[in-house]
Amino acid sequence: MSEDAFTSCEKAVRAHDPDRFFAVLFAPEAVRPHLFALAALHYEIAHAASAPREPMLKAIRLTWWRETIERARDGKPREHAVAQALAETLQAYALPPALFDTLIDARMGEAPDSDAAAQAYADATVGSLMRLMAHVTGGEVELSDAAIAYGLAGRKFAGVDASGLARQHHQQARHAYPRALLPVVLPAALVPLYLGNPDPPLWRKQIAYLGAALRGRI
Repeated sequence: MSEDAFTSCEKAVRAHDPDRFFAVLFAPEAVRPHLFALAALHYEIAHAASAPREPMLKAIRLTWWRETIERARDGKPREHAVAQALAETLQAYALPPALFDTLIDARMGEAPDSDAAAQAYADATVGSLMRLMAHVTGGEVELSDAAIAYGLAGRKFAGVDASGLARQHHQQARHAYPRALLPVVLPAALVPLYLGNPDPPLWRKQIAYLGAALRGRI
């Protein structure tokens, strides 16, 4: 295992996606590096889509990541920590290529401008990451409600009732999950916090995570 590459992914997730970082800590130690690799990839793709102002530049950057994933799958990763960690993850687990394509395709388009589009966007982005992580942890269950709830909580899109949709899907996601899937769906336990405060304190998030983990449900 490329310790340096996986360590870099873990540090990136802790810095840029702390909700996911703390959720992954509930997973068995052996699979955490692979979950951090997928979460770091998700961050890099989101950053590639959000940083450029020109659509063409965004398309170029996202195409670079699509090719990077393909090279990692072929065992020829680029000189990038996320790419090198991903290559090992793809060797260890049979992760569906279609989920990676969906993750990137969703970022290629414009911001959603309707409730239906927003739900599809959250399911394609957050949902694809959750499904990839579920393949690593070994759990199987419908994840769309948890993904949409977390993906829309605290977000604002013109013409979209993001808060209402997040609340609705969170209610539908509030059920028991296989123990293996808890590290994947735990971020959805934070939805009520984000609906009341766009920047809830860390201690409240930690309490929400611990409560959900002890109950085995969101």
